[in-house]
Amino acid sequence: MAKLNYEVLKESGYTGFVQPKGTPVKVLQFGEGNFLRAFVDYWFDMANEKTGWNGKAALVQPIAQGLTRFINDQEGLYTLYLRGSENGEKVDRKRVIFSVDACYNPYDADDWQKIIAIAVSDDLEYMASNTTEAGITYDPSCTPDQQPPTSFPAKVTYLLHERFLAKKPGITFLSCELIDNNGQELKKDVLRHADDWGYGEEFKKYITDDCLFCSTLVDRIVPGRVRDAEMAAEMDKANGYEDDLKDIGEVFGVWYIEGPAELEEKLPFRKAGLNVHVVPEVAPYKKRKVRILNGAHTGFVLGAYLAGFDIVRDCMHDETVHGFMNKLLFDEVIPILPLDKKDCENFAAAVTDRFNNPFVDHQLMSISLNSTSKWKARDLPSLLEYTEKFGQLPEALCMGFAAYIAFFSNDLQRREADALIGKRAAGNEYRIQDDDWALDFYWAHKDADAKTLVHDVLSNEQMWDQDLTKVAGLEDKVAADLENIRDNGAKAAYKSVL
Repeated sequence: MAKLNYEVLKESGYTGFVQPKGTPVKVLQFGEGNFLRAFVDYWFDMANEKTGWNGKAALVQPIAQGLTRFINDQEGLYTLYLRGSENGEKVDRKRVIFSVDACYNPYDADDWQKIIAIAVSDDLEYMASNTTEAGITYDPSCTPDQQPPTSFPAKVTYLLHERFLAKKPGITFLSCELIDNNGQELKKDVLRHADDWGYGEEFKKYITDDCLFCSTLVDRIVPGRVRDAEMAAEMDKANGYEDDLKDIGEVFGVWYIEGPAELEEKLPFRKAGLNVHVVPEVAPYKKRKVRILNGAHTGFVLGAYLAGFDIVRDCMHDETVHGFMNKLLFDEVIPILPLDKKDCENFAAAVTDRFNNPFVDHQLMSISLNSTSKWKARDLPSLLEYTEKFGQLPEALCMGFAAYIAFFSNDLQRREADALIGKRAAGNEYRIQDDDWALDFYWAHKDADAKTLVHDVLSNEQMWDQDLTKVAGLEDKVAADLENIRDNGAKAAYKSVL
């Protein structure tokens, strides 16, 4: 079977949208992995189809080993599968993505010169990146004499300086790394390198006045490339071509870009009717994602596991567990969020579809990793803010807190090097994995009664950065909920708050 490229695609009988070769390169993208190809490149591809934006992206391989050869062998083409659930209905879509022009390895001397040529071109409008959380890091050892400079921010500094010297307009940078204020953190590193390298005040003014560094919030689960050989072969057979770059993402996707209102008119996404939004700041939307999407996971899965469930999707089909999650979100989390209530409710409703994805067997035990820090970041703030705003304790969040304690203390069997071993009612042992100090704490309390354990958990300032026994009524409420779970089982305890 022939490898996917423009000619092979035509011969396969493909009749869908095609963005032709030779389209101007308007995006220089740092990163060629699964996420960017299922997210950023997808949005630009949709903009080409819906609005005639007429642009492609040149990809920069961030490390010495990567996908450059595979991408170029396929002339930038690959098949993207978007799978999941929408409004309770199974969705399985695919499209060939045409928005990638080529990929370049900056550690190849010829490719580095080609990257520089793209950086100073008249067509270039945007740069985008997802270099992982470790990518936006200031490295004082980087110099402009390195070809290329070692770190990602140093490469950006060098390329923007070349664009400045060529007297070309500033660009808009769309940072997708999973850190707070990703765009502004990158900008700070660029300005530090500019100082280190003596690039001068005029260049720094170009960075601050002519270029726009946008912090963004990305949201799409991307399981990635198909690694099952038999499945891959079946997909290739159905397509009529061999594709080494098949990518899979969930059907849900949203992108929030922090920037001025006029940026929304410049970007092609709003005109295309896509779920991409320019907002004054992304922080409230990150808070919404953490509190609703991540908070739902951490809030219900530990008790659900004790109740006998193993994967998230099955929880969505159980009236009690699903009802408990909805009570937590709609009655206790959404009322305290600083965003439009209807938008938050729509986002929360989409959570059910996302958790009900028929293509992903999301294991509850994988979500349970490091639950102490997750509970502190995702659910505890909602519990405290609800209590302060309404003057009463939130029932579902308190029960979820008790379920967290129950999961870490349920019939403990032994302490291993990297885990505590518990046993659930079904009789199977399970591994509790967290920071060593947290595991040591629960092992030391393995024989404690509910009231003693809850008091010692809530008063542990290493866990919560505060003494939670000072929250009126919380200690008694969580202790009663923990006794309910231990006496009647987690599912009955969840049902008791509905």
